[in-house]
Amino acid sequence: METTHLQATDRFVVSRKTALMTNEYVVTAARSDGTAGEVVAFARQTPMALTEEVTIYTDESRKWVLCTFEADQIMDVGAVYTVRDEDGRPIGSFREKTMTSLLRSTWVLDQPELAELTGRERNAALAVLRRVWDFLPGTDFVPFAWPRHFDFAEGDKRWMAVERKFGLRDRYLVDIASAGLDRRLAIAQAVALDALR
Repeated sequence: METTHLQATDRFVVSRKTALMTNEYVVTAARSDGTAGEVVAFARQTPMALTEEVTIYTDESRKWVLCTFEADQIMDVGAVYTVRDEDGRPIGSFREKTMTSLLRSTWVLDQPELAELTGRERNAALAVLRRVWDFLPGTDFVPFAWPRHFDFAEGDKRWMAVERKFGLRDRYLVDIASAGLDRRLAIAQAVALDALR
């Protein structure tokens, strides 16, 4: 898919693939019913890297890079992830707000010349309940599909929503409400919500 066509797409499906030793995601344009359509990107986390690093390709052949994102430090806590285009030029960044995320995951998405967006879990009570569940012994192996929905907004104006679809496999519907938001940055952030949790 050409970049101009990609920028005109408002809905994507991000699906995690089963892969050994790394995280891989197929990103498709969403059909009107929210199901996966044409492949627009393929993301692969770099295994065994010192810093968190993900390359997003134009498709599963991994011939052409769409963009990348990488942490600015070895420790994940407080890291800023810079998103770069295929030529290495920065197009934006995101970071998790560590203290706020202890109870409710909160991210800051920044694209130059646009407002800084705050992305947080939609349901605060469910976010706390999920954290309590994670501390219970033996729950790591329970296939419980907690919904995780994020809204990225400037004040009360929502720019993007990322909704986890029900099921055992990680699959997200990304809905973009702003023409100005770079789709590569939006895809990178959506992948990071799963890959970096």
